[in-house]
Amino acid sequence: MPEDPATMTETSLYDRIGGAATIDALVDSFYARMDQLDEARTIRAMHPQDLAPLGQVLKDYLSEWLGGPALFSPVRGHPRMRQRHMRVPIDSAARDAWLLCMRGALDETVADEQARAAIDESMARLADWMRNVPDKEGPDMEPAETTISQN
Repeated sequence: MPEDPATMTETSLYDRIGGAATIDALVDSFYARMDQLDEARTIRAMHPQDLAPLGQVLKDYLSEWLGGPALFSPVRGHPRMRQRHMRVPIDSAARDAWLLCMRGALDETVADEQARAAIDESMARLADWMRNVPDKEGPDMEPAETTISQN
């Protein structure tokens, strides 16, 4: 079973995956997939046109979350991820689209299989916890009008 990032104390996941360079590549690949994949259209619509500012926020968050430099909390405070995303409707389809993009990015950028599995497992739990609206079915689904902010 993959280890949880919080319990890996000998060498941080941040260091195991290659530090800032890998975090940068991971986030860049994630947002590229969000732009390119038809399956990600719904979640792409939840984001502003310019993804660069959010990309930096995600890089800062992942750096700290994976045991690297604390770049997120000194600037933005406690992550409060669910609270920060509450204004954005996240259902199972949005969760799955997000995970599709992130898993592809992880596969592309993280060579250490155990580290990749540990990150994936934790991200899957986080993505599932982020769901905040019931699942809708049918052709009347409309894209979210609200976007994710940099805060």
